[in-house]
Amino acid sequence: MSKKAFGTTSKGVEASLYEISNGGGLRVLLTDYGASVVSIFVKDKDGNERDVILGYDNVKSYEKEYSYFGATVGRYANRISDAKINIDGVEYKLEANDNENSLHSGSNGFSKRFWTVKEQKADEITFEIEDADLEQGFPGNAVVDVTFKVTEENALAIIYNAKADKTTTFNMTNHSYFNLNGHASGSVYTHTLQINAEHYTPVKDSKAIPTGEIAPVEGTPFDFTEAKPIGRDIEANDTQLHYGSGYDHNFAIDKTAPGVEKVATAYSPESGIQMEVYTDCVGIQLYTANFIVGQEGKGGVKYNNRDAFCLETQFYPNSINETNFSTPVTKAGDTYHTETDYKFSVK
Repeated sequence: MSKKAFGTTSKGVEASLYEISNGGGLRVLLTDYGASVVSIFVKDKDGNERDVILGYDNVKSYEKEYSYFGATVGRYANRISDAKINIDGVEYKLEANDNENSLHSGSNGFSKRFWTVKEQKADEITFEIEDADLEQGFPGNAVVDVTFKVTEENALAIIYNAKADKTTTFNMTNHSYFNLNGHASGSVYTHTLQINAEHYTPVKDSKAIPTGEIAPVEGTPFDFTEAKPIGRDIEANDTQLHYGSGYDHNFAIDKTAPGVEKVATAYSPESGIQMEVYTDCVGIQLYTANFIVGQEGKGGVKYNNRDAFCLETQFYPNSINETNFSTPVTKAGDTYHTETDYKFSVK
């Protein structure tokens, strides 16, 4: 484990950058601001190291940015319609930061706050944050931990645990933007992607709130049941693609059993790097970085649309308000627990 300065915020708060590794070619850099993943270094087919996620060089850029690069998102990832929820007959109003809806828990979400380092080792680090009752609008005083662990199998495991003193909702995810050719490599159109999902959740319009339908992907640009290039169908004349300006949709994972299992595989023919996604979540959001034009990232690189893809494991968007979806409610005193692993290899 190494630690170094990562700059100061506009309020003068110092951030730190931590490195964890497995000694076998996988290194991960993280900051305590937003419990964010800053870099993932992976060996390519020629043995060269590539940083495969988008990010920034200092905390001030993370403070200002709006794309959630590498962030731990919560209490509730993705969108909530009309910025309100109802738990046990009580309505709670949230911040409407995405038109009339709530996105990623608003401006005071976990991605925009400092986390405390609870435990650290050479190959793992645990961040913790406390959330007061109604601090983000959600009920209950909550304590949330997220552990990042680099495994011997060359995976980055992300493990979430949370508990509150009132019945509430938790729906955590990580918002890393992947480019398996390296963060400065441009379009990911030639990356292939396969997702274990025969259904997805269409959205109502460009505000990206699901209709409540769980629709088949067969015969649509959303069919990733067999591996295909991300760019093959992304410009198709499809209403759902027009709404998202590309892929920005949740896929209903075909779960075979409770617990963690492989749900998606991405691969870059150029670098030879393959990434498999394992999770116990029911949904996975594919987002093809449709709104990052001209953002200055690490090393002064300009990031643009479609220069990365996200695979965000989660409950379905707006599931707290949608009776047709699995409901992400955690009872008072119970523990919310979920795990997602991003496993890297070459072929």
